Amino acid sequence: MLTVTKLNQFYGESHTLWDLSLDVPAGACTCLMGRNGVGKSTLLRCVMGLEAVRDGEMRIEGTALMALPAESRARLGIGYVPQGREIFPRLSVEENLRIGITTRGGQGHEALARVYEMFPVLKKMLRRRGGDLSGGQQQQLAIGRALVLEPRLLILDEPCEGIQPNIVQEIGDLILRLNREMGLTVLLVEQKLPFARRVADRFCVMDKGRVVASDAMDRLSDDLVRQYLSV
Repeated sequence: MLTVTKLNQFYGESHTLWDLSLDVPAGACTCLMGRNGVGKSTLLRCVMGLEAVRDGEMRIEGTALMALPAESRARLGIGYVPQGREIFPRLSVEENLRIGITTRGGQGHEALARVYEMFPVLKKMLRRRGGDLSGGQQQQLAIGRALVLEPRLLILDEPCEGIQPNIVQEIGDLILRLNREMGLTVLLVEQKLPFARRVADRFCVMDKGRVVASDAMDRLSDDLVRQYLSV
């Protein structure tokens, strides 16, 4: 579904992504892994059009992304939940969700109903400001905001960061449901190895701005974990 080919990205004179290639198959849940600072979040931001790219190619189901602004990529069916969630803290839960619908265009009543079914707590807190929610509730809101776009590809950047364990379990359950029951393609960055092994069926390991290994999740060896993932 998503293909990235020979992508190069710079911050000033610092070369961040080096001829990076990545394939996210349709219907799969692919986990992007690696230590802090290897370029995982930068890659996701490049896919979403939030960082400038020097050269390379990115396509979703054959459609070229490089020349498209971020909002056009969202309309093509890419939902994005950034690291740190980035909800609007002074807007209500309902207003945060409706901003997602506005990005997509249309009324979105059915999409909203599905989000409320997946996250009943959000339906109970429609008038509460986003900044007044707990960290776990804010993460559910951020995921809900992406899902109202009715995406074909859902991108999650460290969805378990700073989240209480019971909500981590719920987010894992949701990813499994979206991917395996509803057929949504998922690309996520995740540092927690047990969570990654539970929800993902493929892995892609990055090191120093490059992809160094990619395979089925059950082929993630202890040697790869020690070499590229252990702190």
